[in-house]
Amino acid sequence: MVHRAKGDLISWREGLPDCPSGKGEILTDRGSGILFPISSLPSPWGIGDLGPAAYRFIDFLHKAEQKYWQILPMNPTTASSGNSPYLSSSAFAGNTDLISPDFMERDGFIGTIDRGGIPDFPDDRVDYVKVRAGKKSLFSLAYDQKCEEISNDREYLAFCHENELWLEDYALFQALWGHYGEKNWNAWPGPIRSRNHPALAECRNRFEKEIGCEKFLQFIFFRQWKALHCYTNDKGIRILGDLPIYVHFNSADVWTHPGLFRLDADCSPAVIAGVPPDYFSTTGQIWNNPLYLWQEHERTGFSWWIDRFRHNFSLFDLVRIDHFRGLVAYYAIPAGAKDATGGQWVRAPALSFLRTMKETFAEFPVIAEDLGTFTPDVHEIMEEFGLPGMRVLEFAFTEETAANPHAPHNLLRELILYTGTHDNAPVRAWFEQYATANDRRRVHQYLGWECTADEVPEFFIRLAMMSVAKTTILPLQDILGLGNEARMNTPGTQEGNWEWRAVQHHLNDTIACHLREMTRVYGRSRFTGHENRA
Repeated sequence: MVHRAKGDLISWREGLPDCPSGKGEILTDRGSGILFPISSLPSPWGIGDLGPAAYRFIDFLHKAEQKYWQILPMNPTTASSGNSPYLSSSAFAGNTDLISPDFMERDGFIGTIDRGGIPDFPDDRVDYVKVRAGKKSLFSLAYDQKCEEISNDREYLAFCHENELWLEDYALFQALWGHYGEKNWNAWPGPIRSRNHPALAECRNRFEKEIGCEKFLQFIFFRQWKALHCYTNDKGIRILGDLPIYVHFNSADVWTHPGLFRLDADCSPAVIAGVPPDYFSTTGQIWNNPLYLWQEHERTGFSWWIDRFRHNFSLFDLVRIDHFRGLVAYYAIPAGAKDATGGQWVRAPALSFLRTMKETFAEFPVIAEDLGTFTPDVHEIMEEFGLPGMRVLEFAFTEETAANPHAPHNLLRELILYTGTHDNAPVRAWFEQYATANDRRRVHQYLGWECTADEVPEFFIRLAMMSVAKTTILPLQDILGLGNEARMNTPGTQEGNWEWRAVQHHLNDTIACHLREMTRVYGRSRFTGHENRA
């Protein structure tokens, strides 16, 4: 770490490589990419991180001539929320579990690491308890060693200044959450729950070390992320981030801005988010997120959302809005309900919201996740604002294909086609374990021959690649032909999700070259139309 004296603030990005603009040439031509969460990268530290393996994966994408890397939300996760990146304690903070200790050592933020002291982690799963115990100890040591030096470092101070909108409140929230036994914020003492200024000032003094450590780790996280993003863009690859439409109740966002959410007199959610019965569940899904008080957002000119999009656009080249239909109408479930069947749809101010966003941002690079049951008004809004949607090949065969909107012959050019998403079983597992006999029959009819489970992933990939859809995103599990052991998430369940990891030998030259061949054949290469190919 370069030590600097206090003085005029400089950009905290100083010293990072020049980062080419990632906003151009997005979704304009045919292209393809890979869906692969950061946590699923290989790493000796038990969870994928922003270290050497992430750069090797970008080299893999480059060799395969891909245009996009799609990730899942990289906000903090907790065991109490099933480690879901869609139930985070902050809509702005980074997940410090993903910090690379190797790069902390390289950059001088920690002394030489005793490699023999690294726990023996499983290669193919994330053991979150073990990972967090190990990294907490390492990070605490790093902060103890560097806290005095970092407090005088202008790069760090500039980071804190540029992120003052959320950083101080989030760091305090984390300190209080730990102090009060990880209880929800509405169970904290009244003055702290209601953010009484003298009470908060006392807490900031009392938990100065914990707050400082969290801010230090956020600085390290975003510093490592910016460097990786620049490397990715320099290779001609764009990053597709993921923005959950809702925030977790037990988050710094709700504690800091309770007036923006539908809470009752006890500061508990009055109604909660979810979806009615659908493909994944006959009784619907309860997500437990608090719902927005949209009239208050509209009254404030959607300023919280503007800040959120601005933050995300600084991190990613393109952003997918998860559950986009919630911006048009949201499903409100009474708090305490046992299932989602008693909810009702309530309209949201989609027109004024999106007009404000379009007026605020010169570019609004957004993809709308429009899966599930959608009413015509959702797609009318998407069309009016030029927002591309999604289709999934696994859904193409769950009903007769002739009029199925997910079937390749019914696709539109301006959308993103997936073989499956993080919520689906890998294609092989879908075919083996979840598809009905009629589903498999329709697959065979569509292909014109009876394929085996081993063959299905490649056939689906080829169907996606040859389709008219401009953009195709392939989960890495399907490229590798993996089964249910590699499933990332099963909606409606709390255990065993978000744990799958790839091992380094998965990302080999043979697979990259095979994918590159298909990418070129179907006109999706980054180098299509160029005389020289890497």
